[in-house]
Amino acid sequence: METKKARLIYNPLAGRELMKAQVPDILDRLEDAGYEASAHATKGPDSARAEACRVANAGFDLVVSAGGDGTLFEVVNGLSCVEKRPTLGILPAGTSNDFASALGIPDDLKQAASVLTNGKRVPVDVGRAGDAYFINIAAAGYLTEVTYDTPIKLKNMLGQLAYYVKGIEKLQDITPVRAKITYDGKVFDEEIMIFMLANSSRVGGFEQLAPRASFSDGLFDLLIARKMNIAELLQLGSLLLRGEHLSHPRVLYVQAREVTVEVDHPLRMNLDGEYGGDLATRFVNLRHHLDVLVPASDGDEQEEHDEHDEN
Repeated sequence: METKKARLIYNPLAGRELMKAQVPDILDRLEDAGYEASAHATKGPDSARAEACRVANAGFDLVVSAGGDGTLFEVVNGLSCVEKRPTLGILPAGTSNDFASALGIPDDLKQAASVLTNGKRVPVDVGRAGDAYFINIAAAGYLTEVTYDTPIKLKNMLGQLAYYVKGIEKLQDITPVRAKITYDGKVFDEEIMIFMLANSSRVGGFEQLAPRASFSDGLFDLLIARKMNIAELLQLGSLLLRGEHLSHPRVLYVQAREVTVEVDHPLRMNLDGEYGGDLATRFVNLRHHLDVLVPASDGDEQEEHDEHDEN
C-alpha cells in the first residue's frame, strides 16, 4: 500500500516564534499515524502559497498550515490551484487564528496537533474573489486598513489587542465610500463604512460578528455598515462588544451565494486579513471546496465504534 504523504507548512515568525520548537514533535506524530511527513518553513510573502500548490500538484494527502490567518490564507490559495485537493490541517500559531477557533481547534499547539491524527474531516466552503481565494472573511472599508497598518512587533507584544489599539487610532480617518453591492439579484447602492463577507461566525476576534454564519452551508454572511457619524460608530462598537450589533439601524445583514461589489474610487480589499487586490470584485461561494480536519466529538467516536461492530 502506498504511503500517505503529509507536508507541514509553518511560519517560523508566527506567535512569538513558538512554532519552531514544536516542529519535531508534530512530524513524529504524523509519522506515527502512518504519514511520510516533512516540513517547510516559510521564507517570506507567497512562500506558503507556492509550497502548498507544489505539494498539491505532487499528490500529497495532507497539508498542515501552521501560523496565523495570513499563513492559512496563502495555503488555501495554494491548495486551490488543483482540482484534487489534499486534506487541510490547521495549527493556530499566529496572532489571529479566527478560522481555527471557529472550527473548534484548540489554541494549545499540542492539543491542536492531536487533531491532525485523531480528528475528523469535514467539508468546508471557500470564497473566490476574482482569482484569489479566502476561507473566513472578505472585507473592505476604512476599518479593514487596520490589519495592514499594525506592525508585526506590536502584534507579537499585544496579540489581538494590537488591532483594537490601531482601530481606535483610525477613528479620526473615517472615510465613507459609495458602493454598489449586488447580492443574489438584489442591489444595495449607498455610502458605506465597511462591508464584509463572512464564512464563519468568528471574525476579528469577535465570536458572533456574523451569528448565522456556517462554514459549510454554501452561503456568505454579508454585513454592511452604512455611512454613519462618529457617535453612531461608537454606539455600533458598544453593541458589537455585547453581540447586539445587528440591532443597529445602520447595519444590513443578509446571506448570499454570490456578491459583486463596485465602488466609486479605488479601495483595497481584505481577504483573511491580507491584501487581496482592489475592488471592484465578484465573490462566489465554492461550497465544500476543501476537506479540513476538526476535533472529533464523543458522538463521532461512538458512531465509528458502532460501524466497526456491524462489520
